[in-house]
Amino acid sequence: MKNGPTFFAWARAVILLPANALVLIPAAVVWASGETLAWAGGARLCAGVLLFAAGFALAVWTMALFHRIGKGTAAPWNPPKNLVVAGPYRHVRNPMLASVFTMLAAEVVVTGSRAVAVFWVVFVCANMLYFPLVEERELSRRFGAEYARYKAHVPRLVPRLRPWRG
Repeated sequence: MKNGPTFFAWARAVILLPANALVLIPAAVVWASGETLAWAGGARLCAGVLLFAAGFALAVWTMALFHRIGKGTAAPWNPPKNLVVAGPYRHVRNPMLASVFTMLAAEVVVTGSRAVAVFWVVFVCANMLYFPLVEERELSRRFGAEYARYKAHVPRLVPRLRPWRG
């Protein structure tokens, strides 16, 4: 793993984490609700596709940084070995999570699903609790003063306009 995680490690992380949040759970929520989806057309479809594309591009960028700089994945069982403070991480502490929020919001726009909208709210709220209570504590434990300095200068989710140059 000198050059970072294998393709299999990344595939496992993507299938088990964002794929569940973006595909399996929303599909189960819609199925359980019995809701009929009102698929978008025109401007709403265009907005949803652009929103999803932006979220997807951000996800790919952040995963590439985790691989190249962090030498790990987004999965807790194979976390980055190095603190990643490059690209979008200079503006916000968790752009990967922001990318998933964005792609899930795009699904709400495109499908018109109230059930998925409720799931989106629950998912965002759950992660807003999880991140400071669990993930940030783990990052503090693993990276110490380096993470404390980063955390003091870069906001959790609302991006700073100018990149932090720490």
